[in-house]
Amino acid sequence: MKKDTPIPYDVVNKHIENLKIDNVGKASIREIKRLVDNVEEETGQRYIRMEMGIPGLPPCDIGVKAEINALNQGLAALYPDIDGIKPLKKEISRFVKLFADTDVDPLGCIPTVGSLQASFASFMTCSRMYKEKDTVLFIDPGFPVHKQQCNVLGIPTESFDVYNYRGEKLREKLEPILAKGNICALLYSNPNNPAWICFTETELQIIGELAEKYNVIVLEDLAYFAMDFRKDISKPGEPPYQATVAKYTDNYILLISSSKAFSYAGQRIGMMVLSDKLFEITAPDLKRYYAFDNLGKAMVFGTIYALSAGATHSAQYGLAAILKEVNDGNYDFIEVVKEYGEKAKIMKKMFTDNGFEIVYNKDEDQPLADGFYFTISYPGFTGEELIERLVYYGISAISLAITGSERTEGLRACVSLVGRDQFPDLKQRVEKFNEHHPV
Repeated sequence: MKKDTPIPYDVVNKHIENLKIDNVGKASIREIKRLVDNVEEETGQRYIRMEMGIPGLPPCDIGVKAEINALNQGLAALYPDIDGIKPLKKEISRFVKLFADTDVDPLGCIPTVGSLQASFASFMTCSRMYKEKDTVLFIDPGFPVHKQQCNVLGIPTESFDVYNYRGEKLREKLEPILAKGNICALLYSNPNNPAWICFTETELQIIGELAEKYNVIVLEDLAYFAMDFRKDISKPGEPPYQATVAKYTDNYILLISSSKAFSYAGQRIGMMVLSDKLFEITAPDLKRYYAFDNLGKAMVFGTIYALSAGATHSAQYGLAAILKEVNDGNYDFIEVVKEYGEKAKIMKKMFTDNGFEIVYNKDEDQPLADGFYFTISYPGFTGEELIERLVYYGISAISLAITGSERTEGLRACVSLVGRDQFPDLKQRVEKFNEHHPV
């Protein structure tokens, strides 16, 4: 490897050794973050930081002001209702109707401590509904922490990479797995973390039909709600809407985050939305663990109560205020987060102009959207080898291998923390990498 790299070769090596990282390509996200932090501190040079999927925009001021007001009224001293304050439940129901064209009773709209608590609670409760159905299926690639949650809970998992099974091919892959009868729930994200693929209506219909046929609950992770920037999903009550499996089945739980769409990650306030049918469904096997055989009651007064006894009171008022302004058409949240898509378009071109390739690049026959993430590879390198080299060029990312992807040549790149002022550095660094590694 050439040593005239943008970041001093010896400095990077020293910190790899100090942190006792045997293989940078296999390092965790947090280990890569620590390595980059240490090198930046010593050299004073900023990395193009694409390893962490966290917001890079200011929080929504509407929520901040509403939280301050709630705190000033003394709500910090009071427990909220476990299933959420009424104003927020109402606005979640309105939001799902106005932006996903889906009717759901406020009763099934439950604030959670981030959408990660919603997924944890869903895994726990759904896997206990039927003795014979104890396994969660992941349509990968996906967010690694979801599998970690199942591991912590002792829930068996299965998974497959959707890369080769887009469109009608998805049915051929999915049906034999569900037909075995052991799958209680399946999870995917849409838009997808890490690949930024967006499931098409054909694919969502296949998932919905098979969920109905085999009595499987679909956990739809909408962490990047309405952020498919190829469509303008910013007008309340007007098409186009957020694509959702709720159009094709009543066996759904929506996991909606406020972290990215509203840049509200620090307040750990998310939304779990159970369909009206699921909220009222009876499953006698639930009584092995809960006082109730009703899914809605088991979820709220069994699982949610045991996990946190409700989401933060003031954060609920903050999110309620944001959603009300969005629902009333007074705040265009999509206009704010379009910055991610605009940056992705520029950054992807810098990489592809210098020998890199986009790994996940199509939704069936449509070019992929520009958004929060994109995936890259470089001829002749595995993903692990590519990360190991790029750290010397001041670029950090994560391997697709840890996301359940079979595309072991690929990396996930997140655009959120890369400032436009860093674009000249990025261009120079990928050009230098290409010069050192001619295709």
